[in-house]
Formats: sequence, structure tokens, C-alpha cells
Amino acid sequence: MASDLIVQPGKQFSLNSVNPDDFGSWIYRKDEGVQQLTDFRQELDTLQEILFAEQKHKILIILQAMDTAGKDGTIRAVFEGVNPQGVQVSNFKAPSTEELEHDYLWRIHSKVPRKGELVIFNRSHYEDVLIVRVHNWIDEAECERRYQQINDFERMLTEEGTTILKFFLHISKDEQKIRLLERIDTPEKQWKFSTNDLPERALWDGYMMAYENMLNATSTELAPWYVIPGNHNWYSHLRVAEVIVERLRELNMEYPKPAEDLAPFKQQLLSEK
Repeated sequence: MASDLIVQPGKQFSLNSVNPDDFGSWIYRKDEGVQQLTDFRQELDTLQEILFAEQKHKILIILQAMDTAGKDGTIRAVFEGVNPQGVQVSNFKAPSTEELEHDYLWRIHSKVPRKGELVIFNRSHYEDVLIVRVHNWIDEAECERRYQQINDFERMLTEEGTTILKFFLHISKDEQKIRLLERIDTPEKQWKFSTNDLPERALWDGYMMAYENMLNATSTELAPWYVIPGNHNWYSHLRVAEVIVERLRELNMEYPKPAEDLAPFKQQLLSEK
């Protein structure tokens, strides 16, 4: 069970309580963990197909993390082999001029899932209480208002039938350094490196404080946060897949029954000359 990953609503949470190097109960059992991830993928493929066929539930998966923490890789690894029909990925970069002319949730609301759809947010509305707070583009009072607005927004979505799964992929500063150097040294990865990566890295402590405040303010009973130790990709992929599969199982979804008796249609086909 993934209850060990949840930021418990109403209880003070510290990021220092989560070791980014953690393997949980899978220590010394990487081969088994990789196999379990494969099993989760296969089950997720089936569950997503039922979700799409049933057309009752909506799934929103939110991924937040520091740069290099593996959001893209998590999407690829967890959804490998899953039918792309009914799965959408939305990336939220710096807002456009048009988006800035609206409230900060405007661009988000248009991307939430429809019935039968699973949508993954690679970054999300939480950027509007993270980078803007670290850079002091909004003050503490505005940030607190936004926490409440986000909670209200997510409550509305859940009351309208959306299951929200929120993941913070937690890596260490040392691990980020290793991954940034790998980007620089690997020609196929150099396109990922931005000249802004190092100035943002210099604000690491501010980001950790902003993330911790965000997790405490917006982990709710309806939409709790899951903090995933992220230094080891295979383990973080396994735990994200575990949460998604567990929550989809809880929906007790079923393939829809045919609208009418299919026996006559079968007989018609069998009797064709």
C-alpha cells in the first residue's frame, strides 16, 4: 500500500522526513521492483481501457518536481504500453500573453479530463505558488489566497467526478547536480539544459521551503499529495504506478453492458452465406 507516501492533511509535514535515496521495502530487491512495475503497467493498460469504455470517471494526474527530477521519464515509464487513446499529457510552461490576461487557473481548467479520460499535468497550477513565490513575484498573503483558491478548484473537480492524484518527485540537490552534469556531457541530452538551470538551482533552499509550504497547505482529504523519493528512477516509477493502480482499482469500474441482446446479431453473422 502507498499510504507511507501521503502528506497527511492537517498534520505538519517536513520534506526532511523523506529521504530522496529511499528504497522503502524494496531495498536489495531492484529486480523484483522492476518486474512489479511491469505488472502494474499491464494492469494499468486494462484499467485505462475500462475507464475509457465506461465513460463515468475522470482521472487527473499532477506531477511537480525540481528540474531533472524525472517528470518526463515518469510519464514514459509508467504509461509505457498503455493505449494512448483516452490519455492526454498537458505541459505548462511560462504563460503566454493571452494566458496572463486571464486568471492563473484559466489555462488549467480547459485541460482537465473529460469523462473516460486520463490527463497528466507535467507541471500545473502549482507553478503559481512556487516559482512566483520563490522569486517574490507574489507576496505571502497572495500565496495563501492562492492555496485556498486551488483547494476550492480541486474540490469542485472532485465533486464533479474527477479523481486527482498529485505527485511530488523528491530528489536531492546532489542528485540534481549529477543529472545536470549528465545533460551537459551527453550530446543527446544537451538540448534539455537551459542557461537558466543554474540560477534556479542557486535558489534550491527557497524552492524546498515553497514546496513544503505548498504540500502542507494543499494536501487535502479529497486530493492528497504523494511525496515520491526520486533519486532512483526505477523506484520512483514503481511507487507512482502503485498509487495510480491502487486508486483506479478503488473505482470498481466495469466494462459497460450491451444496450440490447447480442444473440440475434451473432446468429445473423453465423448464418451468412
